[in-house]
Amino acid sequence: MSEKRSLPMVDVKIDDEDTPQLEKKIKRQSIDHGVGSEPVSTIEIIPSDSFRKYNSQGFKAKDTDLMGTQLESTFEQELSQMEHDMADQEEHDLSSFERKKLPTDFDPSLYDISFQQIDAEQNVLNGIKDENTSTVVRFFGVTSEGHSVLCNVTGFKNYLYVPAPNSSDANDQEQINKFVHYLNETFDHAIDSIEVVSKQSIWGYSGGTKLPFWKIYVTYPHMVNKLRTAFERGHLSFNSWFSNGTTTYDNIAYTLRLMVDCGIVGMSWITLPKGKYSMIEPNNRVSSCQLEVSINYRNLIAHPAEGDWSYTAPLRIMSFDIECAGRIGVFPEPEYDPVIQIANVVSIAGAKKPFIRNVFTLNTCSPITGSMIFSHATEEEMLSNWRNFIIKVDPDVIIGYNTTNFDIPYLLNRAKALKVNDFPYFGRLKTVKQEIKESVFSSKAYGTRETKNVNIDGRLQLDLLQFIQREYKLRSYTLNAVSAHFLGEQKEDVHYSIISDLQNGDSETRRRLAVYCLKDAYLPLRLMEKLMALVNYTEMARVTGVPFSYLLARGQQIKVVSQLFRKCLEIDTVIPNMQSQASDDQYEGATVIEPIRGYYDVPIATLDFNSLYPSIMMAHNLCYTTLCNKATVERLNLKIDEDYVITPNGDYFVTTKRRRGILPIILDELISARKRAKKDLRDEKDPFKRDVLNGRQLALKISANSVYGFTGATVGKLPCLAISSSVTAYGRTMILKTKTAVQEKYCIKNGYKHDAVVVYGDTDSVMVKFGTTDLKEAMDLGTEAAKYVSTLFKHPINLEFEKAYFPYLLINKKRYAGLFWTNPDKFDKLDQKGLASVRRDSCSLVSIVMNKVLKKILIERNVDGALAFVRETINDILHNRVDISKLIISKTLAPNYTNPQPHAVLAERMKRREGVGPNVGDRVDYVIIGGNDKLYNRAEDPLFVLENNIQVDSRYYLTNQLQNPIISIVAPIIGDKQANGMFVVKSIKINTGSQKGGLMSFIKKVEACKSCKGPLRKGEGPLCSNCLARSGELYIKALYDVRDLEEKYSRLWTQCQRCAGNLHSEVLCSNKNCDIFYMRVKVKKELQEKVEQLSKW
Repeated sequence: MSEKRSLPMVDVKIDDEDTPQLEKKIKRQSIDHGVGSEPVSTIEIIPSDSFRKYNSQGFKAKDTDLMGTQLESTFEQELSQMEHDMADQEEHDLSSFERKKLPTDFDPSLYDISFQQIDAEQNVLNGIKDENTSTVVRFFGVTSEGHSVLCNVTGFKNYLYVPAPNSSDANDQEQINKFVHYLNETFDHAIDSIEVVSKQSIWGYSGGTKLPFWKIYVTYPHMVNKLRTAFERGHLSFNSWFSNGTTTYDNIAYTLRLMVDCGIVGMSWITLPKGKYSMIEPNNRVSSCQLEVSINYRNLIAHPAEGDWSYTAPLRIMSFDIECAGRIGVFPEPEYDPVIQIANVVSIAGAKKPFIRNVFTLNTCSPITGSMIFSHATEEEMLSNWRNFIIKVDPDVIIGYNTTNFDIPYLLNRAKALKVNDFPYFGRLKTVKQEIKESVFSSKAYGTRETKNVNIDGRLQLDLLQFIQREYKLRSYTLNAVSAHFLGEQKEDVHYSIISDLQNGDSETRRRLAVYCLKDAYLPLRLMEKLMALVNYTEMARVTGVPFSYLLARGQQIKVVSQLFRKCLEIDTVIPNMQSQASDDQYEGATVIEPIRGYYDVPIATLDFNSLYPSIMMAHNLCYTTLCNKATVERLNLKIDEDYVITPNGDYFVTTKRRRGILPIILDELISARKRAKKDLRDEKDPFKRDVLNGRQLALKISANSVYGFTGATVGKLPCLAISSSVTAYGRTMILKTKTAVQEKYCIKNGYKHDAVVVYGDTDSVMVKFGTTDLKEAMDLGTEAAKYVSTLFKHPINLEFEKAYFPYLLINKKRYAGLFWTNPDKFDKLDQKGLASVRRDSCSLVSIVMNKVLKKILIERNVDGALAFVRETINDILHNRVDISKLIISKTLAPNYTNPQPHAVLAERMKRREGVGPNVGDRVDYVIIGGNDKLYNRAEDPLFVLENNIQVDSRYYLTNQLQNPIISIVAPIIGDKQANGMFVVKSIKINTGSQKGGLMSFIKKVEACKSCKGPLRKGEGPLCSNCLARSGELYIKALYDVRDLEEKYSRLWTQCQRCAGNLHSEVLCSNKNCDIFYMRVKVKKELQEKVEQLSKW
């Protein structure tokens, strides 16, 4: 049920001359501040327990540091501004959504077809009798005119390599033919042919000698895996050519194999030359694409994604959201609960506004300005029409928020329950049914998540929730929290239990739900554009060469694998298929120079190595192809330093004189391409092209940095700890060498004013105190030192001065803060690393307090003010004056735990108590409540705590949350003793709720005096006989308390109305990521209790 803003005024009379005027004033103020009134600029969130009169100015300025901001929603105004775009669609005609028609005179013998391929998949070509094979790779795409394409690439045979047998008859073609016959008998005619080729393995340096390999072509792509297994397990007995454990080479997925061999990268452009492709006959067409063609792989032209071929086709992007009518206390289930609305927003890539905005509704709905409403009498009709809408609109990209794990699976399961049999066919392949496959995605970089995958052939899926979870670390990943973080606005968040009430109301209530649903469809589109999700992933697919769909469904390694295979193809090199298994082998990581902890009121210059690990690999030629050993050195008579080097880790690698490694070549190309992209970015004026170039340079940077990690992944395609451990070993020596060089050169004995001191160093940077108090001088010395140190290392290793910190607070390894300067005239920002203020496993109060303390210390240079603020905050915590939203801790729920964890125990409790709860991969919000139970049993849902008057554990928040982070900041300045003394408090009495059983069962509850809190005798009113004389004064105080709470609740209510975009509607929002929500719940409960107490006078 929704909340009611107004509570009844208590009309009582007392004998006090001021009372009539007071009652009139209160009632008049209640009217003046009714629904729709203007809110004040601040709202109190740490209310005092002491009595005070109504304050029209709201709260003290200091309190705003512990509160969030609420911005006015402009969504319906945005829709009004877009209204003119809908002028040609007023008839609600679905045909107006269709793509532009093909020219009537289109002739494949006269026209080339150039299209941007967006999706690729392996399949069988129906209706075509290809002379080689019926297996094809289907490329879906869009032309520059916006026409949809399905291109079937035929004739490509999959293959793998094996070393040619070391036998005298192994080169005899007749014997090879016999072996092919043997394989075909063994594998049911799956082998096409064997070709003898000369290759060299990527693994290890062998003097550059190529060796004979057999390239075995198979008839059916999937037979490569069976053939590989047979070779590796010694199942082939022909002429005793292959023993157990034969290594095979170049086993990758058929689709990626074809793309590598044809030079096709993800999201690139392909040209089908006129006369080389054939149109699929209408009766054999399997797709809804406007152009469906077939071409042999030898005839297509793949364009590099650069220059004239770097632009993006006019892709149609559809964002959608659904609303379901749930039952009381039960999260919606597709078997029982209907889909009542589906909102859709469709845009063209690069366009400023969506050209389609509509809502499919069950039952009637009042009009929404700038949008179209399609009302339906039955749910079956609505689902069927929505499916037809997708076919008509023909989106290339389907986006949304949590659409992968909720919206799409729910729609499919709901249609199945209603027997809407045509529904699960909204992909581009007419007869391919959309089905749900549940899986668990796990990687070191992204963690473990349960996910539901639905095939929508020919349409890209980009779930913004998954994208943001991969790319950003946030406290909360709800759409509201993400929108507030990136877009600076929130939306009304209607709890699923209220949605049914809106649906069962009238056209106006359903309209309100439709606006809510439409905004939930529009926000993912805005997030996609703001974060350049589609642009950045497009460029990542182009740089790494993998299909777009791999970027969300696969981990990091496939990107490097793709680049390796492409480069190896150019230089006749093959890659061994290694068994992927976990290893206990470890290697030492980067060096961290022991920090000289303290507060520095002088500039600290920071010197950074550019792309350190890629530069090390290039400078020292570290690669699979250059790795050797002592025996190889002796056999080839190699000379130390000239022909090979021994790394600080003790591994052997040949120099570029002997062979330049594949990895250094790849890294050089990536870094050079990034420099070109950044140069083009500086020169480009077109905003969309700038976005593309920026996405490209970011993709190139990420790709270069991921190569090192690929070599160190023990569970991977091609792990090589000799490379990864050598890289970190070189890095360690370079950091120490940099420290020594700087301190030895920049010292008093060399004519400088001060002795330079390296106060800290970490992985790829060193922090230097040159001793000067002048910021510009320190920055000039930093620039000079970087140039000097760079001369001590091999090209392309380069040390640069990028920034200075002034002042600088060095707390510990990987933990520091300071004012960040790149220009001596004005600081750029307050920078923090590793502090609780930027971590997600502490409550937001810690972040708020730490940021305020750091601001006072570093920017205002007001240490006393910082300490006073800390003491004030401690006092607020002890007196329960901190809003509960600031005490919430958020942690991701993993599938298994060795020991009980607070958020995991709470998740199970919520499922038992409410019927629904968080799933694996979700972030669980909780607070710690008082009591003597174990900590993991004292985690509780914040809303449950508010609704049941449960007190949080103040001691926990002081000692386990706030104490250590604050002490770590202030101790370097005021000393450990004084810093620890700030948190020495008297014992805290915590109300843990009612007790039952034991001795408590013999205790009888009695009413207490509202003034002195003493027990009341039977028949006494709210006051005892001793306080009765002050009844007039106390009653006025109680009236003031009620009035004060009413005023606060009115302001909170109005803030929520503004956020919802309507000052005349009830507030239905239940956004738990919003500070206002918890304040509203708390104040409402306090107001109800006060009114109830007042009624007893």
